[in-house]
Amino acid sequence: MTTSSAAASRFWDGHYETHLPDDEPRPNVRLAEVVSRLSPGRALDLGSGAGGDALWLARRGWRVTAADISAVALAHLARRARELGLGDRITGERHDLAVTFPAGSFDLVSAHYLHTSFPLPRDTVLRQAARALAPGGRLLVVEHGSVAPWSWNQDPESVTPRQVPSLDPAVWTVERADALPRRATGPGGRTAEVVDHLLLVHRTR
Repeated sequence: MTTSSAAASRFWDGHYETHLPDDEPRPNVRLAEVVSRLSPGRALDLGSGAGGDALWLARRGWRVTAADISAVALAHLARRARELGLGDRITGERHDLAVTFPAGSFDLVSAHYLHTSFPLPRDTVLRQAARALAPGGRLLVVEHGSVAPWSWNQDPESVTPRQVPSLDPAVWTVERADALPRRATGPGGRTAEVVDHLLLVHRTR
């Protein structure tokens, strides 16, 4: 593990030691909106965090590989999955995406809010994610398009729209590239209008 990777791991372990929910974590809104219409298959949840997306997918018949840098978050997700009878549908893998990427081929790769103050070769990660799709699979990328008042990172340059670069249009098709408003709820019940940047890529062959 590199020095940067070790520092990132300590940071996110500390974050989840104090920020994991007591009740079942909710899935991201954009995931539910997009994936509800898809047939279940194999899913890769990049940056699975508290596990709301992985649990939501598993409940709907997906077999999920949940990848996160935080061992604390992955252990919490594994316990919650066992409690809900979903342990056989979710496999946790610890990855610093700046260094390693999960192996396998997937019908869905979901990457929600991969914002971090640590080095992350974002374009490389998203290219790897697109190439991990099985034919017919989809890559869903959702990023912050605005900064919520309670965000841990108030740097506006970290929330500019991104695209998946250098993909052969004969193989990968961009189905959606949207800026979507949303009413978000933060700590203490605070609410704010935020914007999500959504990118949906389809591997056609």
